[in-house]
Amino acid sequence: MAGSRSVLAGRTAVVTGAARGVGRAVADALMARGVNVALLGLERDELMAAAESGPGSARAWHVDVTDERALRDAADQVTRRFGPVSVVVANAGVATVGPFEDSDMTVWRRVVEVNVIGSALTARAFLPGLLAARGYYLQISSLAAIGAAPLMSAYCASKSGVETFAHGLRSEVAGRGVGVGIAYLSWTDTERIRDAWRHGPLREVRALMPWPANRAHPVEPTAERLVRGIERRSSSVYVEPWVRGVQAARALLPGLVAWRSRQVLGSAGPRPETAFPGLLGPGGRAAG
Repeated sequence: MAGSRSVLAGRTAVVTGAARGVGRAVADALMARGVNVALLGLERDELMAAAESGPGSARAWHVDVTDERALRDAADQVTRRFGPVSVVVANAGVATVGPFEDSDMTVWRRVVEVNVIGSALTARAFLPGLLAARGYYLQISSLAAIGAAPLMSAYCASKSGVETFAHGLRSEVAGRGVGVGIAYLSWTDTERIRDAWRHGPLREVRALMPWPANRAHPVEPTAERLVRGIERRSSSVYVEPWVRGVQAARALLPGLVAWRSRQVLGSAGPRPETAFPGLLGPGGRAAG
């Protein structure tokens, strides 16, 4: 939208998981379009820095998306500060990797809690405002919702869950003027991904995937594509165009992934040492 006024200018948006990575880049892209942005997340100092250094009007709220009361309070405060909320980007998420049989189930459960329950609670807290504003809710999902991969059972289950949740929410609110979109991201070059690749577990997952699915994409172009999807109130946002083609072949993927996994991992299956001890990245450590 360079050189022209965005349809979002003057409106209010909420971005969860906004302290760093995709969330922070989306918040910056929205601010650059003249949007008032509420940044929600767990990393207080990083949120404050993002709000203060961004290119527009923003304020930070330190909140855990799995805390229903805190989210309701934040929704009230955002509305008092900026007015009706027109856009909500449910981006907050965490991940872990490793063989399911060796998983720490407390960590596994936390992934599902943050990614699925946190998204649902975010939608619930801000839905009254979205209904009043006839706004738009963007659920950040993943290529992992289209084709589940080994060593990522919690993350894949959670991203499939939020995809289905968003489809259900859309069917309920479509007649009331609220748009609901689902964003499908591939690997994005964030601290979480770099953390995982340094420790090794995701290298095996990456080896399963053909090009271009095995490369990480820059954060800023990813955020720009997401914001363009928001401006268009898109029902689906494929951040990388080739992901749309993967969606079309969705029914074939489980068999193909199983076949490829046997080739890469072998009959012995994944090694126990490929398990990552906790949640990935600085954001994951804050949520853990």
